[in-house]
Amino acid sequence: MAFDTKAFRDALGCFPTGIAVMTAGSAETSHIGITVNSFASVSMDPPLVLWSIDRRSRRYPYFAEAPGFTVSILASGHKAVSARLAGQGEHSLDGIALVPTDLGPPGLADSLAIFECARESVQEAGDHAILIGRVLKFSRNDGAGAPLVYFRGRYGALAQGEPPEGLPGRRATDGD
Repeated sequence: MAFDTKAFRDALGCFPTGIAVMTAGSAETSHIGITVNSFASVSMDPPLVLWSIDRRSRRYPYFAEAPGFTVSILASGHKAVSARLAGQGEHSLDGIALVPTDLGPPGLADSLAIFECARESVQEAGDHAILIGRVLKFSRNDGAGAPLVYFRGRYGALAQGEPPEGLPGRRATDGD
């Protein structure tokens, strides 16, 4: 029996994910961006994050060879930007509201959080590569609203609310 890649993709879509835009570039080159839903934390000490990119993407060499990248965690108001940077061939940041970073690649304005990362490693994994970055600096924007999420092939927003009954809420900045 053949492996059904469409059914596999649909099953993976049952896992709701946040949406992030990765940016890279330098003073000598223009900055580019790509939408991903594969962003995840790896380690607190050292502070490492990861994301994956299709190695067949025209943007792959640009990100794989960049000395670092910036991660912008998108708010629900970023749907149009996310869709634009997810499309094949579209990678320009022209016309997108940006904020400067110390590392160089800009962050997206009004993002929930921005992480400035130095490239730690690039690992091949099937038709994708996993890019691991060391977080050098980060910021959080508590006033940016609800996160943009992706579920079953569609964009949505996660409602902000109280944790389920009996489960205390905890912020990453709270003590142990």
